[in-house]
Amino acid sequence: MKRVLILSSHVAASRVGGRVSVTAMEARGIETVFVPTILLGRHPGHGTPGGGPVPDEQFGAMLEGVAAQGLFAQFDGVLTGYFASAGQVEIAAAAIEEIRKASPNPLIVADPIIGDDGKLYVGEEVAAAIRDHLVPLADMITPNAFELGWLSGNDVTTLAGFMAAAQELSPVTFMTSAQFGEDFGTAYHSGGTAILARHAKLDHLPNGTGDLLTAELMAALVSGSDPGSAFELAMVRTLDTALKARLVESAELPDILARQTAPHPDAMIDFLPLNA
Repeated sequence: MKRVLILSSHVAASRVGGRVSVTAMEARGIETVFVPTILLGRHPGHGTPGGGPVPDEQFGAMLEGVAAQGLFAQFDGVLTGYFASAGQVEIAAAAIEEIRKASPNPLIVADPIIGDDGKLYVGEEVAAAIRDHLVPLADMITPNAFELGWLSGNDVTTLAGFMAAAQELSPVTFMTSAQFGEDFGTAYHSGGTAILARHAKLDHLPNGTGDLLTAELMAALVSGSDPGSAFELAMVRTLDTALKARLVESAELPDILARQTAPHPDAMIDFLPLNA
């Protein structure tokens, strides 16, 4: 059985962050080890969340316990998401370096959760730490358009800007919330090749669709899918869940319900080759 280490948020009453990553991967037969970076009662978008960050010392000690169990040599991948401090980022980067020494060819995926809608929602020191310490270690990154622009310093609203930013930062990039002219969706770049998974823009969705997409991508890749097939699987599964959220008027991402019900008939994606 494949095994993935997840470093991200735990939000008790909301289908976001590490909770979504765990359920998505385990539904695909992947064992997970989840070390939380923050413990919240609910998503801050719903109001005062309760809880708070995991102290750096405690976060590091949890990872030491995982290492002491001999699991660093057994990880097929590491997924990083939300971090509450720059210290956590540095601890995570050091752990990834150790995992790379102990395990053959683990897939390192960084979802650089730093902001959206034109602004950071973590401290600038956290965002800078992710840019400087985690992104360079990643085999694949999955930012939204604002995050990719901030990390690279490029305008990613044009195809040329996206290509330049993606090529600068990571061997493989998936940028959500991509919009080039009238085309909206998720843009993929690897080795000078770019593809847009185009679909209708859906408003007023629950939080967590980006977390789900990243987890589905990683699950497919760790399970042996080629990047093209993984992209298609993850996009269709995420769009299906988003459409079902609107159908049932859910305030939270209905990812478990989506896996238990027939695919939504409108979960269709157009995959368009892009040329700068």
